[in-house]
Amino acid sequence: MQDSRSWRDNSVQSVDRAISILQVLARHGAASVTEIAGELGLHKSTVFRLLATLDARGLVEQNAERGKYQLGYGVVQLAAGVTKTGSLSLLGLPVCRELAETVGETVNVAVRDGRWVVSVDQVIGAAAVTTVNWVGQRSPMHATSAGKVFLAHMPPEQLDAVLAEDLERFTPHTVVDPIVLKEQLGLVRDRGYASTSEEHEVGLAAIAAPIRSIDGGVVAAVTVSGPTFRVNEDTIPGLAKHVLAAADEISQRNGHPRRG
Repeated sequence: MQDSRSWRDNSVQSVDRAISILQVLARHGAASVTEIAGELGLHKSTVFRLLATLDARGLVEQNAERGKYQLGYGVVQLAAGVTKTGSLSLLGLPVCRELAETVGETVNVAVRDGRWVVSVDQVIGAAAVTTVNWVGQRSPMHATSAGKVFLAHMPPEQLDAVLAEDLERFTPHTVVDPIVLKEQLGLVRDRGYASTSEEHEVGLAAIAAPIRSIDGGVVAAVTVSGPTFRVNEDTIPGLAKHVLAAADEISQRNGHPRRG
């Protein structure tokens, strides 16, 4: 007999997968069972069972002609209850608080503003030694971890335009060579996160990972920053795991589907 704990775990997993299915349909407009299963890495039988439940509640409907599923009117009814408080900052705030508590450092959410990045939210960790409020401040893309996240996911022509400019050197460690910077951005794409050490301010290091929208585009970045005696080559790999997990969770709250 299945114990109650196992039943609860399976129930949570089913809810999580059902939400991912809704997000896939929101992205594509319509999709077949096979297409949904392939995108989410699930068995077709699992997808079919969840679609049947969502269909019964009016959240999806099947197109009789094409055999594909699309969002149903029930989603519209749910959306009517959404208020203006559903901003990216509010979506990510609980996650940022948990991240700051876990790593003890300052956590920020940053968005792109032309050739700059702007912090829109900040949580101070228990071990943080800084009292600087970065919210609302603009920082250069090429010298910050959040900025390098945006640069790494830019279309090539946009990236070339940025790198063609006279990049400002803020410290002796600021990378201003376009060739070296492009190599760094390739590494950002490969490992999923960016890191900087004393490139914008001496003594400060940071790690950032992308926050994605429903279509997979990078709309923001979550960062952890701290003094170089705590955020360095030895600690960055461990910290990066927490930053990546936080970025993924905020992305899912922002509509980006989760695989599996």
